[in-house]
Amino acid sequence: MQEPKVSDDVSGMKDAAGDSTELNESSNGTSGEETVEETEVPEVSFDEQFYPARPKALRPVARRRQFFAARPSLEFDGLNKTYVDWLRNQSMLGDANTMARQLSGQASMWQNAYARPNPRAAVEKAPVWFTAYPLSFITKEKQSFLAALGDPELWEAFREIGIRGLHTGPVKLAGGISGWSQTPSVDGHFDRISMAIDPAFGTEEEFRRMCEVAADHDGTVIDDIVPGHTGKGADFRLAEMNFRDYPGIYHMVDIPEEDWHLLPDVPEGKDSVNISPEAEQALQKAGYIIGRLQRVIFYEPGVKETNWSATRPVADTTGKIRRWVYLHYFKAGQPSINWLDPTFAGMRLVVGDALHSLLDLGTGALRLDANGFLGVEKSAEEQPGWSEGHPLSEAANQLIGSMIRKVGGFSFQELNLTIDDIKAQSEAGADLSYDFITRPAYHYSLVTADTEFLRLTLRLAMEIGVDQASLVHALQNHDELTYELLHFAAGHREDVFELGGEELTGAEVAEKVQQTLRDRLTGESGPYNALFTTNGIACTTASFIMATLGIPDPEAMTPEQEAQVRDVHVLMSMYNALQPGVFALSGWDLTGIIALPRDVVGELTAQGDTRWINRGAHDLMGTRPDAAKSAAGMPRARSLYGSLPEQLKDPSSYARRLQEILRVRESSGIATSVLLDVPEVSNRALLVLVNQLGDGSLEVTVLNFSDQEIAGSIQSPHLVPGSVVHDLFSSEDVGHVDDLHSFFLELGPYQGTALVLREPEPAEEEQAE
Repeated sequence: MQEPKVSDDVSGMKDAAGDSTELNESSNGTSGEETVEETEVPEVSFDEQFYPARPKALRPVARRRQFFAARPSLEFDGLNKTYVDWLRNQSMLGDANTMARQLSGQASMWQNAYARPNPRAAVEKAPVWFTAYPLSFITKEKQSFLAALGDPELWEAFREIGIRGLHTGPVKLAGGISGWSQTPSVDGHFDRISMAIDPAFGTEEEFRRMCEVAADHDGTVIDDIVPGHTGKGADFRLAEMNFRDYPGIYHMVDIPEEDWHLLPDVPEGKDSVNISPEAEQALQKAGYIIGRLQRVIFYEPGVKETNWSATRPVADTTGKIRRWVYLHYFKAGQPSINWLDPTFAGMRLVVGDALHSLLDLGTGALRLDANGFLGVEKSAEEQPGWSEGHPLSEAANQLIGSMIRKVGGFSFQELNLTIDDIKAQSEAGADLSYDFITRPAYHYSLVTADTEFLRLTLRLAMEIGVDQASLVHALQNHDELTYELLHFAAGHREDVFELGGEELTGAEVAEKVQQTLRDRLTGESGPYNALFTTNGIACTTASFIMATLGIPDPEAMTPEQEAQVRDVHVLMSMYNALQPGVFALSGWDLTGIIALPRDVVGELTAQGDTRWINRGAHDLMGTRPDAAKSAAGMPRARSLYGSLPEQLKDPSSYARRLQEILRVRESSGIATSVLLDVPEVSNRALLVLVNQLGDGSLEVTVLNFSDQEIAGSIQSPHLVPGSVVHDLFSSEDVGHVDDLHSFFLELGPYQGTALVLREPEPAEEEQAE
């Protein structure tokens, strides 16, 4: 249990009623001394901008509260001021208020442009990311996760391969508080309850050291904030007690005692219970809640049938017994933040968390987790509440993204929404968006050896105006292979698209793609993979490839089959890397991890979260070859490729082949190029991307998504006749563009390349004639 921190004392703050808030009061009843260090912020005057010797722009600096005290041995109760103060000392809202007071009025807060997203500046700063997952990272004996990520040897390997960004994953305290005790995370540390680093992952000093080592190797550390929800920590417990601004953090509705008959009983030992669809409807008719929303994430019969739960009876700070109904778009332990409460307490909490990461810990960027669900609104009678693609989400994302840019950072968002909504969110919000547009489509292309659907999604994004350079193109992350295809299944479900020689509605397109992936990747085709609710398929990249290749038993794989898995993995890396935008991959990718057997993580998957099979522990640097699990207890999974030090000794390894891809990407400037064309192809397994580089020249990415050799014509109206076709991998000229704006190319199974077109020299023109 993290010890409590300093009480939220900052003089001069007022609450909504005009009285002095808790920030003016001392935390009586706790031992220890409060210490809020005054931080001197180096200022850069605006006059200096007119002089060539102006120093590099300096970020503002702020520190969260620091407080250490013995935990009082008293019963918890809303009337117990000692307990209330103990909660206040750990609250994120209190830390946010302290951070804000240190930053207000500082000239250093005005040194950066912030109004508009700048995706190419973000890509230039960190074009290739390693996405870590704390629970699955095997470290040296007695070495923390953060210390391992700050190891100079790791960053030397990253720099050699071409990785310049590190996304840590969530490492702050998460889960909940019950009485005096902390309860564990219910969703991989995305249910944050504090700005403090979880001791299970390391210390704040180790986090800061990691940022310093990254900077020494031209790298950037990317942290997480969670603007959609918290865990059931101090802030939620204070909200249950109706304490000051805290209920304003959440979508919470106080149900009068005369209507408690509408609420279900809370089982012994639980603090809340999910309400049934019937209770949801009754509460809606009674005017308390907006009722059902557009979908139920983590739907599980008898566990989570709606997005609303009811609390147990709770004594507030006046002694009144209250019961609340609260919204949790995700699990019951993740109460949703209310971005339009009059106190704006939720907004203050989230922005404070972001500033703490950037200005106290020293990160360069932030991921906004699940930030497409920040607005909910009542809809017409009998219709579900408006909860996705809401304008409030766009406004909140603009505010968060602007604040991050204002202090010199950048942000990216995980938005699994329609392409139209992703475009709208990119107008003023985060600088980058996760590529949910083409991620399921390139998986479908490999399963079917047909890129038609991938070409369709790429073209739709171009037509709608999504810049490929604003997307984070990723291999595996900690989640499932998502195939919700909301653009087709929701936003354009009645529109007609052509696919496979048929005219299909958007809903039919989504179902066809989803069913094909289910059939080819799970069941008899891939018994090691699993469905994850209705969202997608739990699998690693390697286990996805195994199912695609028809390998039924991981234990019986031949060396030839392992080599073919590696070839397909390289092709998938080429697709994501040889186009504009960020390329991201994980430790599961770098070491070729396959899915864990389900019985090994049976306790974790018992409530339907099958994603734990794709989160096996891995030893990236080969530090503990005999370790059976990570420090967090995640079982070690089988690695097909070995550690990075082993791979860097082998020219044919995945890491060395990846290094060559990233060399070509870096030297040519593909990451910040502009996608001009996704032309028709002479073979359905081919994908051709025509990109314009920063110097105006053209780059053409050509990929073969099949196990057959392909020889065919590459054609696009953007290709200038007479241009020399130069292969960036072989450093050889491989042809000329003819008068039909085309050239001939041969590719082996699951191979790809990057080509640059250049104007021919006079001697070359004569020879061509």
